[in-house]
Amino acid sequence: MQLLEVLTLIVSFATLLALGMPIAYCIGLSATLTLLISVPALPAFTTIAQRMATGLDSFTLLAIPFFILAGQLMNRGGIARRLIDFAKVLVGALPGGLAFVNIVASMLFGAISGSAVAAASAIGGVMGPRMQQEGYDKSYGAAVNIAASTTGLMIPPSNILIVYSLASGGVSIAALFLAGYLPGILVGLLLMFVAGFIAHRNRYPRGENARLSAAAKKFLAAVPSLLLLVVVIGGIVGGIFTATEASAVAVLYTAILALLYREIKVADFAGILLQTVATTSIVLLLVGTSIGLSWVMAYENIPQNVSATLLSISDNIIVVLLIINLILLIVGIFMDMTPAVLIFTPIFLPVVTALGMDPVHFGIIMVLNLCIGLCTPPVGSVLFVGCGVAGLKIQQVIRPLLPLFVALLAALMLVSYIPQLSLWLPGVFGF
Repeated sequence: MQLLEVLTLIVSFATLLALGMPIAYCIGLSATLTLLISVPALPAFTTIAQRMATGLDSFTLLAIPFFILAGQLMNRGGIARRLIDFAKVLVGALPGGLAFVNIVASMLFGAISGSAVAAASAIGGVMGPRMQQEGYDKSYGAAVNIAASTTGLMIPPSNILIVYSLASGGVSIAALFLAGYLPGILVGLLLMFVAGFIAHRNRYPRGENARLSAAAKKFLAAVPSLLLLVVVIGGIVGGIFTATEASAVAVLYTAILALLYREIKVADFAGILLQTVATTSIVLLLVGTSIGLSWVMAYENIPQNVSATLLSISDNIIVVLLIINLILLIVGIFMDMTPAVLIFTPIFLPVVTALGMDPVHFGIIMVLNLCIGLCTPPVGSVLFVGCGVAGLKIQQVIRPLLPLFVALLAALMLVSYIPQLSLWLPGVFGF
C-alpha cells in the first residue's frame, strides 16, 4: 500500500510540474492526492489545510518578510552601486578585474540582502553594461553574475538558513549563520580562480589602480552598508536579539540609510511594501504547502523508509553523502530551494545524524548544493533573472556557466568532506 502512495506522490508531482503548474500548487495537490489514498476526503482536506496554517504560525518565519523588505530597500537605495565601487577598489586592478568585482560585489550585496535574486538583479544591472563596455563577452558577464549571486545565500543573514532551522526542528540560527561564512567565501574564491583563468586565456583587460584618496572615499561610502552585517550578525551572536528581531533591525537600518543616501523618497515606500508583500506571499505559500507535504510523508513513514534504504546501501558517511548530494543536485534542477529544504531535510537529516554528522554541517551542505540548482534550467530563478537583466536567452549563458559550475561543485565536495569549514567558526563562538 505504501508503494502506491509513494508512486502517487512522485507521479502526480511530476505530472503537474510538466503541465506548467506553479510549484506551490504542485506540492499542495500532490500531498493532498497522496493523503486521499489512506484517509477519507474531508479529514484529508482538513488536515492539509490545518498543517499549512500551523506550519506558518511561527515566530521564526517572521524574519523572512523583514529580510525581504530589507533586501528591497537595499536594491532601491543605492547600496549596490556603493558596494560595486568598493569591490572595484579591492580587486578591480587585477587581470580580468571586472569579473572579480562582479563576484566580490555579489558576495557583499547578497550577504547584506540575503537574496540571490536581488543580488543578480542589482549587481547584474550595473556590472553587465560595464563589463561589455570594457570588452568582456556579454554572455560571460551574465554567467559570472548568475553564479556569484548564490554566495549571498551562504553568507548570512540568509533566509534559506532560517528555513532550514525550521525544517530541522530548531538548529541554532546563530550557529548556521556563523557556519555559512567560510563556505560562502570559499565559493567566491573558487569562482574568482576560474574567472581569473578565463580572463588570462581571453586576455580580458586589467583595471586601473585607484588613487589612495579615491579608494578611501569609496571605502568610507561603503562602510555604512557593510556595518549592517556587524549590527545584524553581531547582535544575534552576542545574544542581543533573535534572528527575527535582527531582521526588523535590518529594515530600520536600511530604511534610514536609503533616506540618507537620498536614493528613496518617502513616497516610494508604498511601492516597496507592495513588492515585499507580493514576494513574501509567494515564499510563504511555498513554505505552507511544503510543510503540508512534509507532514504527509512523515504520516506515510517515507522518511524512515528512505533512511533505512540508504543505511542498507552503506553505513559509510562518504558514500551516503555522495548519494545524498547527487539526489539533491537532481532535486535542485526541478524544485526551488525553499520547498526542497522543507521537504528533504526531514528525509535526509536523520540519515546523516545517525552516522554522526552535525546538523549545522549538513544544513550548509544542503543549502550550497541547492544553490547550484538556482543556476540551472528549467526552474533556476537566479538563471532567469540574470538572463533577463542581461537581455540574453538561457541558451547563450549555459556554455560560459559550465566552468563556473565546476567551481561550485568543487566547493560542494570540499564543504561536504571537510566539516571544519562549516563548524570551526561556530565552535570559536561556543555554538
